[in-house]
Amino acid sequence: MVDPSINEHGQRFDRLQLLALVGLMFVGAMFVCSATHANPLYATLPWYDQMWVRQLIWYAVGIGVGAAVCFVEYHVIARWAMVLYWIMIVCLVAVLIPGVGSTHGWGARRWIDLPGFQFQPSEFAKLAFILAAANYLSRPVEELRRPPVFWMAMGLMMLPFALILKEPDLGSAIVLVPTGLAMMYVSGVPKRYLALLVGSVGLLGVLFIADILFAPPSLQFPMKAYQKQRLLVYFGHDDFTPPDATPVESQTLRQQQQGDDYNVRQALISVGSGGLTGKGWRHGTQNALGYLPRAVAHNDFIFSVIAEEEGFVGSVVVLTLYAVVLFAGLRIAGQARDRLGKLVAVGVVTLIFSHVFINIGMNIRIMPVTGVPLPLVSYGGSSVLGSLIAAGLMQNVYIHRKGY
Repeated sequence: MVDPSINEHGQRFDRLQLLALVGLMFVGAMFVCSATHANPLYATLPWYDQMWVRQLIWYAVGIGVGAAVCFVEYHVIARWAMVLYWIMIVCLVAVLIPGVGSTHGWGARRWIDLPGFQFQPSEFAKLAFILAAANYLSRPVEELRRPPVFWMAMGLMMLPFALILKEPDLGSAIVLVPTGLAMMYVSGVPKRYLALLVGSVGLLGVLFIADILFAPPSLQFPMKAYQKQRLLVYFGHDDFTPPDATPVESQTLRQQQQGDDYNVRQALISVGSGGLTGKGWRHGTQNALGYLPRAVAHNDFIFSVIAEEEGFVGSVVVLTLYAVVLFAGLRIAGQARDRLGKLVAVGVVTLIFSHVFINIGMNIRIMPVTGVPLPLVSYGGSSVLGSLIAAGLMQNVYIHRKGY
């Protein structure tokens, strides 16, 4: 058994990854400021209540919590993994209860209101899942070949997946799947199990899309109207109004769908209009004139703001910063002292990659709009805290890496 007190690398961090994380936080503060400066909702607020100032506060809090995570040896954290996991499951159940969970006008019940803070359990449930799965899958490889062990690992993933999907938050639920699959693959779960799982998920995905696009409404998979709209907008459908809808319902649904299609088109225009070097910070016309949806320009569509104002060059800089974080994370996984550390690092890397891919993908229309934040760049307290705790876990594994 590895002695968790061994730490010959004590104060040494992965400095390159830390510099990239600082760069992303700088980008986040700059463009949250830019995305909200022309919004009349925030124009009259004092400077200390502006969103970019709040973002800086969350960065400071997140750095403090992430640093604390660094210095609690990850084996110690892993001992509490299942406790943390079940605490987050309770929070995910609580958020679904009217009067406890809050929608904040978005239609999805995702938040629990605390004094001065809107707590989003799904952001922390992802990390609790990574810790619980890493702890569970770090058992001897021979045990992983037993079907009950595989199904238990699947249960650890599917329980938070189902609860987050119920909110509904399709994007946050989806990122659990590649994260869990990557961790199971690296842990040594037999490839035939994973191949069967991937094939089943792929088949269900195809059937699900075909059902939404072609089946009559009475036979379609139950979904929220706005989720169905986003999928149909992504696949280029002009109308999905049910034949039994009243004239008022039909008009409302068409207006909502036109709005979703409009938002995606404006995000694409923003990205394309930036050209090589962009229009300059706080000079993006799409954002300033309100063509980008102002309610989400500083979170879901912040990459479009960056691309318009800093162009192709700025977009590449942001992608390079993420690449540094991710490749450093893979290097940390390769240098991990044991399988537990490797699985924690792999889980965090896959989670961050999934967020980046989905968020940027929906900004350039290779993915449907799902509301997944861009780590450390999009505005949001829970997202920022979760991302910096995840970074702290990676640095923790690096600090306690192999002695060669």
